[in-house]
Amino acid sequence: MSTAKRHRVVVVGGGFGGLFAARRLAHMDVDVTLVDRRNHHLFQPLLYQVATGMLSPGQIAPPLRHILRSADNTRVVLAEVTGFDLDDRVVHAVAPGDVERLELPYDSLIVAAGAGQSYFGHDELARYAPGMKTIDDALELRRRFFGAFEMAELTTDPEERQRWLTVVIVGGGPTGVELAGQVRELATRSLRNEFRSIDPSSVRVIVVDGGARPLATFGDRLSQAATRELEGLGVELRMHSRVVGVDADGVDALDADGTKFRIDTHTTVWAAGVQASPLTRQLAQQSGAGLDRAGRIEVSDDLSLPGHPEVFVIGDMATVQHLPGVAEVAMQGGLHAANTIARRLDNKPPATFTYRDVGSVAAIGRFRAIASVRGVRLSGFPGWFVWFFVHLAFLSGYGNRVSTMLRWMRSMIGRGRAERQFSTAHVGGDLSLPPSVRAIVQPKQFPDATTSADAPKET
Repeated sequence: MSTAKRHRVVVVGGGFGGLFAARRLAHMDVDVTLVDRRNHHLFQPLLYQVATGMLSPGQIAPPLRHILRSADNTRVVLAEVTGFDLDDRVVHAVAPGDVERLELPYDSLIVAAGAGQSYFGHDELARYAPGMKTIDDALELRRRFFGAFEMAELTTDPEERQRWLTVVIVGGGPTGVELAGQVRELATRSLRNEFRSIDPSSVRVIVVDGGARPLATFGDRLSQAATRELEGLGVELRMHSRVVGVDADGVDALDADGTKFRIDTHTTVWAAGVQASPLTRQLAQQSGAGLDRAGRIEVSDDLSLPGHPEVFVIGDMATVQHLPGVAEVAMQGGLHAANTIARRLDNKPPATFTYRDVGSVAAIGRFRAIASVRGVRLSGFPGWFVWFFVHLAFLSGYGNRVSTMLRWMRSMIGRGRAERQFSTAHVGGDLSLPPSVRAIVQPKQFPDATTSADAPKET
């Protein structure tokens, strides 16, 4: 009887890259361990809809164990990876609460730990300008958005009311643009007639970005279309501007000629820049591979780590062929890594990773989007139609697709947003609120809130 052990594959991260790799490996004669510090796969492109009350967290974050329930060769481990031993081929991890230290041996390793928010060396800004990379981030922003309207209704000071009715979004990429459009539509449609002292449609949504136009990566034509759509929604664009400071009462920025200006607001969102997982530093130190400015590691043309062909680094952690940090790159990278493992087990030579650009889409608002798909450029309703089916197709699970579609119809044809819950306990515990507001809601009864756990500790 044969006593040979099956090939062991450890996959770090249950995002797009890691999940697609695990799904492909499920059909192979290997043993797979998928390790992630969260128990769910996050469909990150729709986080802004959780933040604005359109979708629930469960609709975009199905449990990893449920997704992989039919993969008998796959084990899901809830733990945080702390390091690697590339020579002995071991992944070191720690269980929640540091209750147990784990050593996960491997024959092949796929590292797809993604990226966090980057504050470009000023992580102190995270306290007043949270990013949007996790479910916790989205729920924090949802609390701030809906809480701002409630606080505006309470205050009798016109200047203070205007601060609450001003939202600043730092960054004019897809995340910032999609969020800006949804906040305006939330105010003008969903909250209409619900307040007595304020008009929610008077909310100012200001996008601050250093570029010339929003969504610049889509090209001039679609970028100009996005500008028209945003301005049609009432979003204010402060382009050629760089944020230099954020506090509880506003944002300080510099315009193109270096003139400093300030926007008074209690609600700021950071949607500018990402930083690869700190795990890339450990891989770089042990392998000698280089890192780029965003902390991404240089990999070979088959996505393997130089000097360690058994290790693959994919998605937002790797710099290869100057590809953008989008979900499709991670998905294709995960499939390529899994297929390369299969080729090696069959004694076939590895293949070069080739990215197939299937296009980009970004929703700006209700029935408004831009799409660039294989040379075809669409805006307005045609762009939204493409966006709708692309996102619906990539959601995990038939049930999630149906429930999400129904929520979209409710919000876009009607005005309802089912996810609007938060409590004054959470508002009172927020250190970013001004003292006068904290006094109103008696903060001593509540613990202090913390900022996003994903804000990077190093840049």
